[in-house]
Amino acid sequence: MDLSGALKRVTGEFPEGVVFSSSFGQEDMVLTDVIFRENLPAGIFTLDTGRLFQETYDLMDLTKARYGLEFKVYFPDYHDVEEYVTHNGANAFYESVELRKRCCYIRKVIPLQRALKGQKVWITGIRAAQSENRHDLPMWEWDETYQLYKFNPLLRWSYEDVLKYLKEHQVPYNKLHDRGFISIGCAPCTRAIEPGEDPRAGRWWWETSKKECGLHTHESVPGTTDATGQGHD
Repeated sequence: MDLSGALKRVTGEFPEGVVFSSSFGQEDMVLTDVIFRENLPAGIFTLDTGRLFQETYDLMDLTKARYGLEFKVYFPDYHDVEEYVTHNGANAFYESVELRKRCCYIRKVIPLQRALKGQKVWITGIRAAQSENRHDLPMWEWDETYQLYKFNPLLRWSYEDVLKYLKEHQVPYNKLHDRGFISIGCAPCTRAIEPGEDPRAGRWWWETSKKECGLHTHESVPGTTDATGQGHD
C-alpha cells in the first residue's frame, strides 16, 4: 500500500477532524514522519501516563527538533491518579489484572476519550502481527465507542517493513528498541523480550491473559466508506 497516498486520501476526504495517536513506538514514528514530512492536516497527539521511560521523553524532544512541529500531549486527571494511588498503592497494577486495567483506564483510556472527542477519523499505528487480538482487525472501521472512523494503515505491514522505512528515511526512534524492547509502554509494565519471544511478551509480563490496555478493545464494525481506496477487510 502507498502509505503516503492513503494518508493523503483520508485527509483529503476529511480536511478537518483527523487525528493520529502516537506512543512513539517504531510504527508510530513511521506515520509521524509521513504526516510531518508531507505536512498533512492530521493532528498528532500522545498520552503521557506519567510513568513513561526517560528514553520516550527523549524521543519526544528529538521529534520536535527534527520536524519543527508540535504534537498535543494529554495527561490523566490528577484526581483519578491520586485516588488510585492513595487507595491501592503506587504499584497496585502488579497485584491483579483488575487493578492493572484500572490503572490503564485512568492513565490511558480517559485521556484518549478527551483526545478523540469531536474528531472524525482516528489514525493508529496498529499492525495485525503485533498480537492475537489484532489479527482480524479491518484496516478501516467505524468505532461505535468513540463515534468516528478508525484507520489502521500499517495493519498489513511486517516488522521488517517498519524497520526498512525507518532506516531508509533516517527516522528517529526510541533507543530502547536497540536493547530488546519491541513494544514500549509504561516503564513499570514493560521489559525487554528474549530472542524468539512474542513481541508483546514484554508488556505486563506477569499476566497470562490477553494483554491489552483498553485503547483498542472496544466495539468496532467495518466502515461503510473507505477513503484509502483499499476496500474493506
